Amino acid sequence: MSNKLFPPQIKVAATYMRGGTSKGVFFRLHDLPEAAQVPGPARDALLLRVIGSPDPYGKQIDGMGGATSSTSKTVILSKSSQADHDVDYLFGQVSIDKPFVDWSGNCGNLTAAVGAFAISNGLIDADRIPQNGICTVRIWQANIGKTIIAHVPITDGMVQETGDFELDGVTFPAAEVQIEFMNPAADEDGDGGSMFPTGNLVDVLEVPGIGSFNATMINAGIPTIFINAEDLGYTGTELQDDINSDNAALAKFETIRAYGALHMGLIKHVDEAASRQHTPKIAFVAKPKSYVSSSGKTVAAEEIDLLVRALSMGKLHHAMMGTAAVAIGTAAAIPGTLVNLAAGGGEKEAVRFGHPSGTLRVGAQAMQVNGEWTVVKAIMSRSARVLMEGFVRVPSA
Repeated sequence: MSNKLFPPQIKVAATYMRGGTSKGVFFRLHDLPEAAQVPGPARDALLLRVIGSPDPYGKQIDGMGGATSSTSKTVILSKSSQADHDVDYLFGQVSIDKPFVDWSGNCGNLTAAVGAFAISNGLIDADRIPQNGICTVRIWQANIGKTIIAHVPITDGMVQETGDFELDGVTFPAAEVQIEFMNPAADEDGDGGSMFPTGNLVDVLEVPGIGSFNATMINAGIPTIFINAEDLGYTGTELQDDINSDNAALAKFETIRAYGALHMGLIKHVDEAASRQHTPKIAFVAKPKSYVSSSGKTVAAEEIDLLVRALSMGKLHHAMMGTAAVAIGTAAAIPGTLVNLAAGGGEKEAVRFGHPSGTLRVGAQAMQVNGEWTVVKAIMSRSARVLMEGFVRVPSA
């Protein structure tokens, strides 16, 4: 046995929450150790240790992460520094096997839990919270500089978490939380910019060694690259294992994503994509077909407008990322995009798409202003609940 003295663990107040089809560890900014209350290495090191990364085994056994992109997430919240907003929401996507936290985008699923956490943890003024009804929480998404509005149900002055709203990809029903992503088109710095960074609804994306693909590359919710499923040799009905068990396919998707990121101006060299795993996302679309979802439920072609499968952090997502759903709804609303064409073309204000776990409806209001497409807002419903609250513990050094 070693005689060396090791520092004790510290404990940090935290809440483990499900939001949509994701889970994450939520913190109030002022509960973090002082060195981690500002961006930088100390904050990243803390969150990596909390989640259990980097883990060469890919399991995150020694942390709170669940070894998937949907469960390797952290959130930091504080009273808002922005006028007419209630709370600042900062999202950190923690890499599973590498020592970095990606701060380049939002998590739309965990957004569903932000309002509830803010209300329950004293970040919303008491006079804003009704005894019964809906509390409207104005969220400043600090990663991308955008406004999100969450409509959180309240019963007897407290957040109502239980309910009968069912969300495919989530086992049990819960209370419905409606989320509005205001003006979700954003450039790299989150200050507006073109929804279509290349200026085109559809580009030919040339990927050396792999081929050329028609692609819709859009900044809405999160930068996303959409490709037709058939151009990749898929039907659009694939489930997780069909893609994630194929290492060659995953490598191909990552290469396409890297060249798409370069084409969108998100990186200056394809090699930079390796340290930018969270954005952009890559997805493939197809016209409606019947399939059996991962839960065994049949999704009939007539129930949906299109099929979408999306990858997150290098793996096919088990359902759909919330931010990617915003991109889907926005692209579907704009005639001529690959998403719109897969949904049958024409003007649309909402679509229901099929994903590996089932279906999801998302709406968007898009319009042309001075020849540029813009979207006023995208709307979807999710649910959220507290799974555990108290303290996380990490070694102090």
